[in-house]
Amino acid sequence: MEGPGQEAYEERMRRSLDPEGYEDPGIKGSHLSLGEMSRAGAGTGSPLHAWRARAEELTPLRQYLPSRRGCYDLDGRRRAAGAPPGQASRRGGGQPPSVTDVDLEAAGSRRPVSRRDTHEGYVELHELVMDSTKELCWMEAGHWLKLEEDFKEAGHWGQPHLSFLTYRSLLEIRRALAKGTVLLDVAATSLPAIAHVLIDQMIYEGQLKPQDQEDILRTLLLQHKHPNEAESVGTLPPAQLQRSGTGRAETEQPLLREQQPLEMRRLAGAEQSPSGATKPQLPAKVPEDAEATLVLVGCAAFLEQPTLAFVRLKAAVTLDAVLDVPLPVRFLFVVLGPDTPNVSYHEIGRAVATMMSERVFRRDAYLAEGRQDLLRGVEDFLEASIVLPPTETPNEQLLRSLVPLQHELLRRRYQPPEKAPSEGFLKDLGLEEPAPEDDDPLRRTGRPFGGLVRDIRRRYPKYLSDIKDALSPQCLAAVIFIYFAALSPAVTFGGLLSEKTKGMMGVSELLISTCVQCVLFSILSAQPLLVVGFSGPLLVFEEAFYSFCSDNGMEYIVGRVWIGFWLILLVLVVVACEGSVLVRYLSRYTQEIFSFLISLIFIYETFSKLVTIFKDHPLKRHYDVKATVEPKVPEPNTALLSLVLMAGTFFLAFFLRKFKNSAFLPGKARRLIGDFGVPISIFIMALIDFFITDTYTQKLNVPKGLEVTNSSARGWFINPMGKDNTFPIWMMFASVVPALLVFILIFLETQITTLIVSKPERKLVKGSGFHLDLLLIVAMGGLAALFGMPWLSATTVRTITHANALTVMTKTSAPGEKSQILEVKEQRISGFLVAVLIGVSILMEPILKYIPLAVLFGIFLYMGVTSLFGIQLFDRILLLLMPPKYHPDEPYVTRVKTWRMHLFTFIQIIVLALLWVVKSTPASLALPFVLILTVPLRRFLLPKIFRDIELKCLDADDAVVTFEEAEGTDVYNEVQMPS
Repeated sequence: MEGPGQEAYEERMRRSLDPEGYEDPGIKGSHLSLGEMSRAGAGTGSPLHAWRARAEELTPLRQYLPSRRGCYDLDGRRRAAGAPPGQASRRGGGQPPSVTDVDLEAAGSRRPVSRRDTHEGYVELHELVMDSTKELCWMEAGHWLKLEEDFKEAGHWGQPHLSFLTYRSLLEIRRALAKGTVLLDVAATSLPAIAHVLIDQMIYEGQLKPQDQEDILRTLLLQHKHPNEAESVGTLPPAQLQRSGTGRAETEQPLLREQQPLEMRRLAGAEQSPSGATKPQLPAKVPEDAEATLVLVGCAAFLEQPTLAFVRLKAAVTLDAVLDVPLPVRFLFVVLGPDTPNVSYHEIGRAVATMMSERVFRRDAYLAEGRQDLLRGVEDFLEASIVLPPTETPNEQLLRSLVPLQHELLRRRYQPPEKAPSEGFLKDLGLEEPAPEDDDPLRRTGRPFGGLVRDIRRRYPKYLSDIKDALSPQCLAAVIFIYFAALSPAVTFGGLLSEKTKGMMGVSELLISTCVQCVLFSILSAQPLLVVGFSGPLLVFEEAFYSFCSDNGMEYIVGRVWIGFWLILLVLVVVACEGSVLVRYLSRYTQEIFSFLISLIFIYETFSKLVTIFKDHPLKRHYDVKATVEPKVPEPNTALLSLVLMAGTFFLAFFLRKFKNSAFLPGKARRLIGDFGVPISIFIMALIDFFITDTYTQKLNVPKGLEVTNSSARGWFINPMGKDNTFPIWMMFASVVPALLVFILIFLETQITTLIVSKPERKLVKGSGFHLDLLLIVAMGGLAALFGMPWLSATTVRTITHANALTVMTKTSAPGEKSQILEVKEQRISGFLVAVLIGVSILMEPILKYIPLAVLFGIFLYMGVTSLFGIQLFDRILLLLMPPKYHPDEPYVTRVKTWRMHLFTFIQIIVLALLWVVKSTPASLALPFVLILTVPLRRFLLPKIFRDIELKCLDADDAVVTFEEAEGTDVYNEVQMPS
């Protein structure tokens, strides 16, 4: 689990690493293969003696292999025979060697030559077993790439899982490390050389007896094997090493006795299904710069007490035929000891491997200067660990309460304990750094159009990269996907807009408006990832304004022109005053009320249209059927078929959305079907209607070519003074009121969408431009009204989908770990191509005219229902019907009293009801203005009723950024504005 500020802390840690390194004397390693050493045996003619003879001939080996007369101190310095620890040997009459001398003793140089860096870690645990040929060998028991993977007795690798450790094994590591052998920065380049150095030091420290040297050396150089269906740690008997000459009668005694079940196979997920492969596909998951840790554990009967040895090499070395992946080894742990009933070497090895896979302890191991540094690292690891008492847990749900505690422990562990020096202290030292320019796009400059100018200066210098970054296959795939994601709502809203405005605007106007405005926006915008389109709130306003104009005898299409003029003036004033910064005051409280209201309108309008169809075509025993369909003449089965088409479209689209996050089919195929769920639903239900030829259903009204929807009532250019009658002069000026309301809607959707897509978790690097994008969208909408086309806004769902489609995730991630973002293809070409394709779609009239309106009603219902799932207000309304014991473990539930949480919900419901009343009256045009009044209500009234901590829990922006959608969640859970 990742703590807050993790990446920033990691970067600070890398910058603050100890700059002192160790000079590599350029020693060449032995070319003796490990295969020769694994066949070590007794006698003077054994490969072990052959290796020693060869080692004497290799001059480079003598630079780091100690002789029988000297040993290495714990800090890696060479000592003369009999010298006490800490006293290194001297040359030339007791003078210390020069730091410029390249012929330094192995691991004895403290010359700072380079920064010591840390790397990603990969750990393998090997245990001493008896193979099928009754020969001793090291068998891989598991490996760690942040998470643990072990080999199951069924003959396959298990699923990656968290490591569950025994508290006793951690204490044994702490105790053994305090007394064991620690070798730092050993300049060896082969396993024989490492083993020789290690054993020599262990004999000097009294960890081993001299007579056991041959047996331990032979053991360390045994062959390393990796599990398969025939051989694994679970199927081979554990070995117990005996002294030479004692025979093998006791070599097969159990290594772990009754401690073997402590591996916790159940907790580790042994019930998981087989992966289908006997060997994990690790090379593709391991980072390129990773360095490995090798952990060797075994039982040696002749040892008097358990011993632990830790070796850190000066440079990572590739050991032939040891690891399962071609990685260089930097650390070596060896745990050996007698067969003791209370000691499980397997669990100790797992604990060591888990610690080395944890990034903070691994960093401590890289930077350690001695034993005490390692011990402090172990103590810090223990402080961040949780111990479960031996108490039976009545309910697994109780274990979830550990998650917040672990988050807090991780936060403390990942954040540096030291505070940065104060500004005054740095200033006194003359080390004060110039403060970087504040690049917050929502910071006021105090100058007219200052924010607009800053947006242009920030974004336009990167224009060339916006073109180059589009040269990627991923951008082409995104174009195809976003085209359908944008076309479906354009056709849906176009058909509904035609219904609500009696053909004054429809599919043709909406498709052309979307094409032209999206082309201009993709060329000129500061955040080209935004997808501009028509949305639900704008549809609600168009219906209200059309009703207003019809009731007052004014031309609706001409009134929109004057609203457009005022929109341009309003956006110029707002951008000049840097009004986009006001989006900071739009809390989740206001967003969710508006979202819930629009969702309710969507759902209500769907069933309202369905009821209208049933009224026009009621269910009767007898029908007066005529050869052609006539208005006001009921048709048989029309209402029933419309109900089936509407419900079928809704449930099919909803099912495909759920199917996308299910466990069926491979992930790519599943996501492909789910992402195209809406167009698939429209196609299937339209196809069903096409084959039912005897029943009439109302179809989508699409003109041919570039004609307007209602050519008898209007043309492509709208006369601002009116067509049939002169437009009232007073209304020309009064249009500022509906213009203000339209501006509020566009402002809310555009700025909140920009905030969502600009979250730091998405790792966009080119920045956004709140002022420039708002100016473009509103000004283009104002000019579009002059041509009788709809104004548009940024659409939340389509924008998030666009950003996700252009996000490149890591492939070299640890097993079971969520992929991380590598980059986002921030470019302009995908939006441009999508706009062009939508414009070309106007020529699809022969196909679009077969889509029934009932199908579009189903999509309308789908958008309303799915928009509810990302609204916390909806979740809290459901909690009103639940007993408290079933409430979820959310901050707004656990940290706020239940009755106060319900009080907050009731206040929102009251405001929601007030908005619904306004919407249902002739004053429905004032809906956005009433909505804005919720901002001062939240800022000034609610703090007098609720405490600050309660408001932080109830009104927090806690929407999780969704990249790889898990079961039950998708982009709608991140959206707080319907679109």
